[in-house]
Amino acid sequence: MTDEERVALVTAYLMAFDNGGTGHDGIGVLDYFADDARFWFPKWGLAIGRSRIGDLFADLSSTVHAVTHHFSSFTWILSGGDLLAVEGTTHGEHRDGRWQVGQPEWGAGHWCGVFEVRDWLIQRAFIYLDPDYAGQDVDRYPWLSRR
Repeated sequence: MTDEERVALVTAYLMAFDNGGTGHDGIGVLDYFADDARFWFPKWGLAIGRSRIGDLFADLSSTVHAVTHHFSSFTWILSGGDLLAVEGTTHGEHRDGRWQVGQPEWGAGHWCGVFEVRDWLIQRAFIYLDPDYAGQDVDRYPWLSRR
């Protein structure tokens, strides 16, 4: 696969995620993953295999009701091999409230993902972000409680 093909596959997966789990082409979000794929998400941990990734997504969707990735502002880091990283922003709705990148500046909305894509499937996805979408975890951080 080329870097461009890997970028297209990860983009299609993220679009399916934003679309409630199904891509515009009808492909389900889990169908983008290899059977033994690994997915890591903050405060959830490591899910190995499509079934466990499905469990992770179900748990996430119980708190995150909607997410929109800002595809036009993505920064891609390409390795020329199976690994690629993407940095981006989002907005959406969490059970505790809406979030929008930059509102406040220290809040949710910035994220980074490292993906391994091979044979037209995601083999590995590690997502790095602050899962406090509603910005309620301020008491443990003195610099936030002063704002």
